[in-house]
Amino acid sequence: MSTVRGARERARIEVTAAIKDEARRRLADEGAAKLSLRAVARELGMVSSALYRYFPSRDELLTALIIDAYDSVGAAAEAAGAAALAAGAPPRARWTAVCQAFRAWALAHPHEYALIYGSPVPGYNAPQETVVPASRVANVLIAIVRSAHEGRGLALPPLPAVLRAEAERMTADFGLGLPPEVTAALVAAWAQLAGLVSFELFGQFQNVVEERDAFFAHAADQLAHTVGLPAL
Repeated sequence: MSTVRGARERARIEVTAAIKDEARRRLADEGAAKLSLRAVARELGMVSSALYRYFPSRDELLTALIIDAYDSVGAAAEAAGAAALAAGAPPRARWTAVCQAFRAWALAHPHEYALIYGSPVPGYNAPQETVVPASRVANVLIAIVRSAHEGRGLALPPLPAVLRAEAERMTADFGLGLPPEVTAALVAAWAQLAGLVSFELFGQFQNVVEERDAFFAHAADQLAHTVGLPAL
C-alpha cells in the first residue's frame, strides 16, 4: 500500500510541476492577466476537470507561481548574503552582494519578476500565505543592517520631524529593533532597489544608462549609505 501511495504522490508532484511550468510559459507569452486554466490544460493534453484537481482556480495557480517566484529570489538573496558573510565581507559588501543577487535573478527570470514586482493582476488578491515568501529578500537586507547596528553601529540617516511618528509606527509594526531613522531609510531603499531593477528590466534605461553593471553597483552602494552602513 505504501508503494502505491508513494507512486501516486510522485505522480502528483510531477503533474503539479508540469502545470506550473506550462503556466510560466504562458506568462512569458501572454502575461499573468491572460492566464487560463483551460489553456494550460489544453497545452498539457489534459481535460480541464483533471487540472482543477490540482488547482481549483486560476487564482490558486497564480498564488503557487507567486510563492515559487518569491522563494526563488529569496533563496538567491539568502545564498548571496551567506556567501559574503562566510567570506568575511563587512556589512556594506554583504548588502551590495544581496542587491546584485536580486538583480541577477530578475534578469534571469524577467517574467516571474514581473509577476511579483510588476503591475497587479486584475481581479487577483494575494492571500496571506504569500507574505512570508515575499519578505525573504527584505529580511536578508534587514539582518545585515541589524548586524551592523549591533556591531560597529550605524550612521543614523536624517529623519524629518513630520515623519518620526510614522517611522516609529513602522518600527513597532515590523519589530525590527532598529532606530526609526533606519526603518524609514530601509523602506525607501527597498523601494528604490526594486525601482532600479524594474527600470532596467522594463526598458526605462534604454538609451539612458549604458554601463548598467557599474551603474547598478554604484546605486546599490549608495543605498547602503542611505541606511547608515559604514563605508568599506
